[in-house]
Parts: sequence; structure tokens; C-alpha cells
Amino acid sequence: MSDTQVREKTPVDFWFDPLCPWAWMTSRWMLEVEKVRDVEVRWHVMSLAVLNEDRLEELPEIYRELLGPKGWAPVRVVTAAQQKHGDEAVGKLYTALGTRFHNNGEGPTREAIAAALADVGLPAELLDFADSDEYDEVLRASHNDGIERVGQEVGTPVISVPGADGEVAFFGPVVTPTPRGEDAARLWDGTLLVASTPGFYEIKRTRTAEPSFE
Repeated sequence: MSDTQVREKTPVDFWFDPLCPWAWMTSRWMLEVEKVRDVEVRWHVMSLAVLNEDRLEELPEIYRELLGPKGWAPVRVVTAAQQKHGDEAVGKLYTALGTRFHNNGEGPTREAIAAALADVGLPAELLDFADSDEYDEVLRASHNDGIERVGQEVGTPVISVPGADGEVAFFGPVVTPTPRGEDAARLWDGTLLVASTPGFYEIKRTRTAEPSFE
């Protein structure tokens, strides 16, 4: 490769809901993967509130509360930011929200959302969209785009990447703490290997630890 040639990075589409601590862990891993593999993450919203809206009554009370109006607020604000300030705002705002919600333990409060907007220099007025359905059609379209690649029986995150024989899409991986450096690279390579195997659907074991936001 000559000095004038630039290697094209592989796009990795990543669907997230800011509420989910496990998706947050996976997203931080993807940022590590960007450092060690020729990939570039493109961030998209999905919504656990949308995913569960027809089965809220079946969920434990703690989840019904989280996925009610409170659950719509962060993803609505991110969607509004994307619509008004472009795709580049999505990843930056997600990082600010996740840091406050999860690492700092502030939770998905209005105060945390407002502070996250300030952290990345976005207008405070975007908080008004927390209670607005103005961009819900856009939000649902993004959600459906992600979930239709993997099916309704999973949650967030969803990852999609071009493969040799077409798109490779999967839920997860679910991991804690965030793998760094070559550990991140090995997990990426292995995940792609199993996910791209024809007929492969699932590998899982019981979680024995909570997310470690180190």
C-alpha cells in the first residue's frame, strides 16, 4: 500500500438503548476494537421501551417502571439530537449519557440527561424532546432496522457488519469488564467467526457478575 492509499475501514453498525448497562459495556468494547482492527462504528438507537411495549404487564414491576415514560426519555433525546445535529452527535451523546447513567451511578434522570447534553455542547432545549413524540416514527424505524436483523427474541445491543457471504448480525456480546487491547481484538475475531457460521444461533451461560464500569 502506498502512502497515498488509505485502507477503507469496515463499517460496524451498533444499535443501543442508553438505559442498558450491558449494551454500554459492549459499546465501550467496540471503541477498543476500533483501536486494534480496521473498523468504524456507526451508532443507531433502538428502544427497550418499544421492544417491550406489548408485554409490559408481563414484566416485573421494576422493569415496568423503567420502560414506561422514563424509558422513552433518553432515546428520544438522542433521536432528536441526531435529527437536528447529524449522525456525529449520536456517539458523542451516548458516551456522555452512559458515563453519567452507569459509570457515575446517576441513573436515567432528567438531570443526568441535561448534564450529558451540556457535556458534549448540545443545546439544552433538546431535553424538551424527552416527552415529545415528534421523532418517534424515526426512533421506531431505527429500532426496527436493527431488531429485524436478529429477531424479536433479543434486546440491546445489536451489531451488524459486512461479511464475506453477506451481512453478519447478532445480539451482544454480553461481557464484563470491558476487554482492552488484544483481548478486545480476540473477542471481536471470535465473535465474527461464530456469528458468520451458517446455522449458528446461540451460545450463552448464566451471568455471575454485574457490569463492572472500570
